[in-house]
Amino acid sequence: MAGNRFLARMSLENEIGVALSDTRIRLLEEIGRKGSINQAAKAVPLSYKAAWDAIDTLNNLAPEPLVVRVIGGRQGGGTELTEYGRKMVAMYRALEIEYQAALDRLSERLDEAGGCDVGGFRQLMRRMSMKTSARNQFSGVITGLRDGGVDYEVRIRIDANTEIAAVITRTSAENLALAIGKDAFALVKSSSVMLSVDPGLRLTARNQLWGEVAAVHEGPVNNEVTLALPSGRSVTAVVTGDSCRALGIAPGVAACAFFKASSVILAAAD
Repeated sequence: MAGNRFLARMSLENEIGVALSDTRIRLLEEIGRKGSINQAAKAVPLSYKAAWDAIDTLNNLAPEPLVVRVIGGRQGGGTELTEYGRKMVAMYRALEIEYQAALDRLSERLDEAGGCDVGGFRQLMRRMSMKTSARNQFSGVITGLRDGGVDYEVRIRIDANTEIAAVITRTSAENLALAIGKDAFALVKSSSVMLSVDPGLRLTARNQLWGEVAAVHEGPVNNEVTLALPSGRSVTAVVTGDSCRALGIAPGVAACAFFKASSVILAAAD
């Protein structure tokens, strides 16, 4: 039986890829224990940037933040697992126990039937899994649909104060079976997001998300800039280092991330 045993490495997925995995859950657990994303990342292990990318994705996809930044205190601040985050971790671990028990029962039945090609099955599942390269992933509810003849304008509410607008073809809207009240995902590549620090600047871009610069990861030519939104979600842009310097982009600076409705890719559940 040991040779054919399936080991539980549970992943909870949505239509655009893995939302919760064992690695992300361990990261949340370590944040809960240590109150520091730097120490939590080392314990998993993950790079500091990969850890923050995972947290940003989880906070963007969840109904409410799982992790929040804490300012002040003797340690000068840190990160904290929210009550909602603790509940999600507990639920995942409970599901994992049941999942392993179910896999053990399956292994026993397969052994009784003469075994199976476990390796081949795993390879097939890996090939069938889907991931997305879009850096910004938001979940929400469709609040508006406007038929433009050739295309559709879709509005998705991602929190109490923020909507994202998307323009897609009529065919795409029909294939996704979009409807008011339906859950949907909005995907935006970081290269499609631009930044401004001028509140008086008039922009034609439909989507304008104001927040505070949380992190700037510098590269040889381009920088990756992450803005923390008031709701606890975040949005990431890739801009040139020269543009960052010209705008004075640095942690703590108020900025607007803006992108065209045509730059938004939608995904929806069946």
